[in-house]
Amino acid sequence: MKEQKDLRRLSKFMSLVLRHQPQAIGLTVDTAGWARIDDLLSRMASTGRRMDRALLQHIVDTNDKKRFAISPDGTMIRASQGHSIGVSLGLEPLTPPDVLLHGTAQRFLSSILHRGLVKGTRDHVHLSESEDVARSVGQRHGAPVLLWVDTLQMHQDGHVFHRSDNGVWLTDHVPAKHIQVRT
Repeated sequence: MKEQKDLRRLSKFMSLVLRHQPQAIGLTVDTAGWARIDDLLSRMASTGRRMDRALLQHIVDTNDKKRFAISPDGTMIRASQGHSIGVSLGLEPLTPPDVLLHGTAQRFLSSILHRGLVKGTRDHVHLSESEDVARSVGQRHGAPVLLWVDTLQMHQDGHVFHRSDNGVWLTDHVPAKHIQVRT
């Protein structure tokens, strides 16, 4: 088995390709974000990133954030969420828990409290049920701040929520009035 560092690099590259830049390796993804596994492995090998099906399965199975999903027939793969390439994951609208969390860095707080949470270049704003996950996300960009989102009120106001295969809650925008900072 490859070293952990190599596995992480492969996983990050797969995320980049499946979420943002399939064209970078000539990979085709369908409107739901699915790509043929054989094509992914072949295209990755052409860029010097060789892996077999067993290693791909290991990366999918052990990814701490469950970033990837494999189709029931085992022939296709996609990122679970986080796309910027305009895919439709086919997720049904769901009623969210009353409160969800979002982790961010302190330096973004002023903008968020003014504009709310915006999806930016991604298809959705990501929310979590877990403080640990939200804190981990916030730490990637500096000192973390946890935001509590009143999703009960948002849902009552007509905002639509989806839950990705890996448990991340998705919505188009979180207005500032629904955000509370707690320490």
